Amino acid sequence: MIQAETLELLEWPRLCQHLATFAATKLGVAAALDLEIPATQAQTAELLAQTQEAYQLESRAGGALSFEGIQDIGTSLQRAELQGLLSGEELLAIATTLAGARQLRRIIDSQPDVPTLKELAAQLRTYPELEQEIHRCIDDRAQVADRATPKLAGIRVQMRQLRDRIYQILQGILQRQSNAVQEQLITQRSGRFVIPVKAPQKDAIPGIVHDSSASGATLYVEPHSTVNLNNQMRQLLRQEQAEEEAVRRALTEQVAAVKPDLDRLVVVVTTLDLAAAKSRYSFWLQANPPKFIELGEPELAPKNPETEDEEKEEKEDEENSENSQLLIRNLRSQITLRQLRHPLLVWQQQYEQGFPVVPVDLTIGPHIRVVAITGPNTGGKTVTLKTLGLAALMAKAGMFVAAREPVELPWFDNILADIGDEQSLQQSLSTFSGHIRRISRILEVLDDNKSQAEGEENPHLPISNSQQQDQEVTDTQDTVSALPILKPKLQIPQPQIPNTNSQLPIPKSLVLLDEVGAGTDPSEGSALAIALLKYLAQHSLLTVATTHFGELKALKYQDSRFENASVEFDDNSMQPTYRLLWGIPGRSNALTIAKRLGLLASIVEEAQTYVGGASQDVNQVIAGLEAQRRKQETKAREATQLLHQTEKLHREVSQKAAALQERERELKIAQEVAVNEAIGSAKSEIAQIIRRLQSGNQTAQNAQEATETLNQISQKHLPSRQQPAKPKPSFMPKVGDRIRIPSLGQTAEVLSGPDANEELSVRFGIMKMTVKLAEIESLDGQKPETKAQLAKVAAQAQALATAKAKQAAAEPAKPNPEIAIRTANNSIDLRGARVSDAEIEIDRALSKAVEYGVLWIIHGKGTGQLRRGVHEFLANHPQVSRFELASQKEGGAGVTVVYLK
Repeated sequence: MIQAETLELLEWPRLCQHLATFAATKLGVAAALDLEIPATQAQTAELLAQTQEAYQLESRAGGALSFEGIQDIGTSLQRAELQGLLSGEELLAIATTLAGARQLRRIIDSQPDVPTLKELAAQLRTYPELEQEIHRCIDDRAQVADRATPKLAGIRVQMRQLRDRIYQILQGILQRQSNAVQEQLITQRSGRFVIPVKAPQKDAIPGIVHDSSASGATLYVEPHSTVNLNNQMRQLLRQEQAEEEAVRRALTEQVAAVKPDLDRLVVVVTTLDLAAAKSRYSFWLQANPPKFIELGEPELAPKNPETEDEEKEEKEDEENSENSQLLIRNLRSQITLRQLRHPLLVWQQQYEQGFPVVPVDLTIGPHIRVVAITGPNTGGKTVTLKTLGLAALMAKAGMFVAAREPVELPWFDNILADIGDEQSLQQSLSTFSGHIRRISRILEVLDDNKSQAEGEENPHLPISNSQQQDQEVTDTQDTVSALPILKPKLQIPQPQIPNTNSQLPIPKSLVLLDEVGAGTDPSEGSALAIALLKYLAQHSLLTVATTHFGELKALKYQDSRFENASVEFDDNSMQPTYRLLWGIPGRSNALTIAKRLGLLASIVEEAQTYVGGASQDVNQVIAGLEAQRRKQETKAREATQLLHQTEKLHREVSQKAAALQERERELKIAQEVAVNEAIGSAKSEIAQIIRRLQSGNQTAQNAQEATETLNQISQKHLPSRQQPAKPKPSFMPKVGDRIRIPSLGQTAEVLSGPDANEELSVRFGIMKMTVKLAEIESLDGQKPETKAQLAKVAAQAQALATAKAKQAAAEPAKPNPEIAIRTANNSIDLRGARVSDAEIEIDRALSKAVEYGVLWIIHGKGTGQLRRGVHEFLANHPQVSRFELASQKEGGAGVTVVYLK
């Protein structure tokens, strides 16, 4: 089948071998080596979800899936179902697999955001009772343990006792007949205990000879005294074997009873191991998850290019006037595979000392159906085909794609390829015939898909099992006639266009063609290639073909469904760069490559003379386009670097600004701390003064000393009491200074200082003029002090002094205010009192506290009701000037300080 051939051509089995190295169990290895390609997009989505969730677990610390103890028990389960007898090793493997599956389920259940894996793990039935029973009956050596049954334990006790008796008898014979024995050794022959006896002295130890050495010098003799004991040992041994078989039979029957669940366990564990292997392979490959592009709404397909003269075409249009264009469905967005790498080349580079892998960029528009890749030989065209084919297969199989995010491509129902040479002498196939045979099989698959899509709606398109043609194709013309799209004369056909109401079945196949139309006459080969690619543009979702035919390069300019790409060739080094260039047709550079590969220079030079001038002109145009593209790419890289540098500078500036803001915040915090410390220190000193006054006699002299001390504290801690900074000297222009004249917007030079009228001479440019002192300013914006300003300031100071003198004369002289000191005489405790009772007590205390000028009311915090009542009473009391809550050191919200009038 062509699908199997495609997998071989794309080296899919080799990729599966690489994937198998990341599996943890033999089950996973076998599944990876025989990795199946899903038939529906829903199956692919399920596999991809498993891989993504396994990738998440592998990336988390302690969240990786563990498959320790899980073994391949499929064969054992089949034998158990057929009533076979499982060995101890097989039973022990089943027990360890059950334990490993249970541990695997615990790991998955403990992790969040893995619904697909949890759904799989929920299907695991691990039967802990069966596992415990197996471990009870089978020991770590896979032997039936004594604890399996009481009968078996009794038999083995008898065997040990009987063995000890036999050893005791044989040891006595060895000691008594030491000259007759070959060595002091007790061994077994045919399950019976014997001793080695020298052949010449066999009569010294009468018994049964069971064996002899290779030289005949040693005979292995069973003495008569142990024959009956050995017979008893053989009987016990048979009883032991029968009991062991009974134990293993019972365990085998228990396994057979739950075989369907154990089969499902094997399938689930294999699926999980395969998902983990895909995730590990993707992590190693630095791959990213693919996103599948859906098809959009039907659109009109573009008409075919004009290849006939206008009169003939008009005649054909009149004959087919009832026909119209096809309705096709394009992709909703473009195919995006940037920095796409060939996974096998990556493996070769890492483990086989291969060359560095050059990634390619594949960006294909949603309306493009055919991509023609041209360029030199050995330039990487075939590698590009294989890379795209493997990327599509990996995405379809639920694997990540070795490309940079985002990875966007369609889900292809068929991936079909014609790569390489299929010539065969046994089958009488030439190179051209081999290609045509393979292309014919590709077209048969496309036709089968078309027929199925027209017949009924099917959620997926099954793979066709078309048979090869019975008659061998031996002639080029016969081979060409086998194609359903060509006429015998190799003329480019005009496709049959259906009615407007008809709609073409949705093509969802990827076709990869290497050197399409090669191996025959160039003119006929190019005609064949054009017809084939036009047919595939209608019947496949995407076709990528490599070619050297110049006619295929022009299809892009005739049909919007075609696109050109080329592999780059470095004219300086005369070697390909393996980079893919889009929109530019490539040059074959056959002569250049032939010269580089060692062909005689004279032959190459002569061949150059036979190349047509038009071909050279086209190559020069293409070379110019490539050079222009390289310049644009260089400028784009420089612009990207500049953008990165700008972003880096912006980040640095932002970081510095943030650091400055943080520094400013720290300075403010430090200032607040310093102020709080100063306040605390001042309060502490004031408290010491208060305590000294309270402890001594409250005389006027002590009060005066306290007042002076408080003034000193205020001078020390209050910024308002500190000596203000001296004002900067006023600006006064001097000869030679540069000043600004705001009214003129000019900067001038002072020629002479201000005179008695406050006028000065200045010069700006070639002009000299006299200006008033009030009309100028310094370069930093300072205004000079004029006589009018000085007189105004003096008048304001005189007015302020006069007002203060009048106020001092009008007010009576007051004694020096005494410091408000809290004592028992000006404090009242109302805690626990009612509001009505408290009002009476407050009124009485206010009358007594008039001489002190202040009253402390202790009402406590509690519910706050008493405090509110006290404040409402004080607010309406005629003797109260104001009141406030005390500081935290004096009681805070539990104490109110009242100042009297």
